[in-house]
Amino acid sequence: MLADRLSEFVTLWVVIDPIGSLPVFLAIAARRSREDARVIAIHAVLVAFGILVFFTILGQFLLQQINVPLTAFQIAGGIVLFIFALQMIFGEAKAENDDALAAQSPKQAAVFPLAIPAIASPGAMLAVVLLTDDARHNIVDQSMTILVVAVVLAMQLALFFAAKRIEYWIGPSGTSVISRVMGTILAAVAVTEVLDGVSTWLQIPLP
Repeated sequence: MLADRLSEFVTLWVVIDPIGSLPVFLAIAARRSREDARVIAIHAVLVAFGILVFFTILGQFLLQQINVPLTAFQIAGGIVLFIFALQMIFGEAKAENDDALAAQSPKQAAVFPLAIPAIASPGAMLAVVLLTDDARHNIVDQSMTILVVAVVLAMQLALFFAAKRIEYWIGPSGTSVISRVMGTILAAVAVTEVLDGVSTWLQIPLP
């Protein structure tokens, strides 16, 4: 049980990528008061939590209603995760320090681009669906997954509160390096999801 929760925590930490979301938050909060920055952080985390809980509870049900098997979603999602990971590794940071971000109201900025897609990314939505497969997990397991999501997002909120201090300690280059390391780990997770999906589909056990 503990091993399962630890595995879920690692997976969710990687796909949510709390450290990788720091550049987005710093860009939005750069020209705002400390109080506005805290409002943005709290609102973004709450919105992201609501979205991920929704996909935890109803994600697989929605797939069933449109006749999409979980293995197909797993394979497709793994490919999307891999592309997302490549963007993290080779592309730009999740956001630049842009005047357009600073011009948004606190709640607008909290929802987009911070809650979606920086925190509740497509990869995170996929992950909670896969981690709570209805065929293998009951309501207790799903509740424990939601608890793990809450823990990861609580750590995300703590990072947002300490964002200015973290930026001072590690600098922009440090943030970029950490984000790319997370992208490499996410690429490995994505390949694993594709292999698992293909293995289930073809009924071929993985070595």
